[in-house]
Amino acid sequence: MPNLDEHPATAEDLLPLALTSYGHFTSLRVDADRRIRGLSLHLERLVRDSRIVFGTPVDTGRVRELVSKALTGRNGPCVVRVTHFDPAVDMGHPEEATEPRIMVTVRPAGELSPPPLTVMSVRYERDLPEVKHCGLFGALHARRSARLKGFDDALFTGPDHRVTEGGTWNVGFIDENGTVIWPEGPVLPGVTTALLQERTEYKTAHVTLDEAKAMPAAFATNTSIGVRALSAIDGTPLAVDHPVLSALRETYLSVPGEEL
Repeated sequence: MPNLDEHPATAEDLLPLALTSYGHFTSLRVDADRRIRGLSLHLERLVRDSRIVFGTPVDTGRVRELVSKALTGRNGPCVVRVTHFDPAVDMGHPEEATEPRIMVTVRPAGELSPPPLTVMSVRYERDLPEVKHCGLFGALHARRSARLKGFDDALFTGPDHRVTEGGTWNVGFIDENGTVIWPEGPVLPGVTTALLQERTEYKTAHVTLDEAKAMPAAFATNTSIGVRALSAIDGTPLAVDHPVLSALRETYLSVPGEEL
């Protein structure tokens, strides 16, 4: 049951979000010890995105309080989604949505570093890509298209054929020298990506789809999965046992969690 502020959300509360998708969110992986990697970065994201989406601040202390309450009685790792939206939003007057509220939902977490992904390239760029917003139709439609063709997920490319990101994850590559390459372009600044960039050497570069397929290895990153290898792009195989992939996983797992 989702909680809106301190109370269970009603269907009436959720209807405006369902009808408009106007809001933003962040998802946090909570370990069994109630610690969260990159918690401060998640809170910074909520503050930054709220100013863009609503023009209002976010009380991060309140967010911590509501997340802690939602975790009461929960055991084991889980993923918490903090959604920030205004139940009073109106399609005709979105500028009047200036009193957003906090909704918290919790689900069990899967394994970190799950099995490798096969991806299909799809030409797509998210609206306002720098914001983690609730408008997921395009990303989910791309994922659906990829899965219907036998792939696990979609890898986005722009009109210039340059790779940007995945459906709900950032993508990175490992070149022939073992260097981590993060693609430049209009992408969501991921928390897991930021944590890895703080602790590893890397380069940023424009990466075309052909260049991506020629890389020795590639990986997906987000809070839920950590570092997940890509085993193929459009059927072109990639190494899933590259030593740099193992080093990246170890680096991410070594990141100390922050207390809620």
